[in-house]
Amino acid sequence: MSSERARLTALYGGMLVLAGALLTGLVYFLVRQGLYSSITAAVTTAVPASRIGPPWRPPSPAASAAPTKRLPTEVTQGLAVTKISDVAEQAALSRLLTVSVLVLFVYTALSVLLAWWMAGRVLRPVAVITGTARRLSGENLHERIALDAPPGELKQLADTFDEMLGRIEQLVGAQQRFAANAAHELRTPLAVQRAAAEIGLAGAPDAEQVTKIRTKLISVADDSEHLIEGLLLLATSEQGLERREPIALDVLADAVAEGLAGRAAEREVTVSVRAEPLTVHGDGVLLDRLMHNLVANAVSHNVKGGHVDLRTGPEGIEVTNTGPEVPPETVPHLFEPFRRLRERTHARGEGAGLGLSIVAAIARAHGAEVTAEANGEGGGLTVQVRFPPGG
Repeated sequence: MSSERARLTALYGGMLVLAGALLTGLVYFLVRQGLYSSITAAVTTAVPASRIGPPWRPPSPAASAAPTKRLPTEVTQGLAVTKISDVAEQAALSRLLTVSVLVLFVYTALSVLLAWWMAGRVLRPVAVITGTARRLSGENLHERIALDAPPGELKQLADTFDEMLGRIEQLVGAQQRFAANAAHELRTPLAVQRAAAEIGLAGAPDAEQVTKIRTKLISVADDSEHLIEGLLLLATSEQGLERREPIALDVLADAVAEGLAGRAAEREVTVSVRAEPLTVHGDGVLLDRLMHNLVANAVSHNVKGGHVDLRTGPEGIEVTNTGPEVPPETVPHLFEPFRRLRERTHARGEGAGLGLSIVAAIARAHGAEVTAEANGEGGGLTVQVRFPPGG
């Protein structure tokens, strides 16, 4: 900060000193041009012109050879006026130069002090931003600069920094929740497996008990495997795309709906597809997972006799389902990992709460935007994925 302040001081001070030097030189030049005529007029006013006579001219060489004669009184007075004017001019200019140099010296000192103060005032918001940035840590991300200053570039910089802190705070909070939820989700199946092994297989269990515990352990292992696969897919989606190729999402929509027909039939949910042509350049595996998660989530969070509408077209993908009523304030949180509309019951096939978060990650990797809206009366949710033009 001190170096920047020194540079600004040198800039401001140098400009002020240069302006002072130019002003002093201009005044000296203008005064010198008109000083002689002013002094001459003043002196001749004191000595009347009628006593001076006609202008005196120097004698010619021929006349100089003649015997020297005494000059008339009028000529002597004219020479005296000229000499007095010259001496007065030199004295005045000398005095003016001395005073100007002294004034310029004082002006230079004051200019440097003023420039230093001005630089400090200009850089004060930057110092505030720097101090806030140095104090920030994971425990005080809620702090803001809140710069009290008139509108301008530095005010805009401070406000932008505050907005960035808000986004960082949200991201850090989401990462902390993700780590805590992931640890909980991974610890739960391990605890179930341990309990099943220690309690269910204690003593001398019969064959039926062993078979029951074996089935339970396999079920828990399957859930753990699905959870790990979901976490890996989420991490892969966040890393971006390694390859891009044209993918016909309308064809993919029919395939996904057909693949989930069995699960929909078990829940007595009807899946309808209206697939208009839509081609996107991206990763086919990830886009298939995006479509699958959208439809599977709509089927799972539904009611008996409900329906799911899957549409593709120039505007993107839209999935609408019936189901429980979704509070509008909870909709944005559904795209966070492990966030559910209701508490987990650990029922079979319930899922780990990564479906929509994976959808959001895959969409970001393809430059798409995901939005969701509660259907209000009648329940359910409408999720839209809009891809960029030419995507």
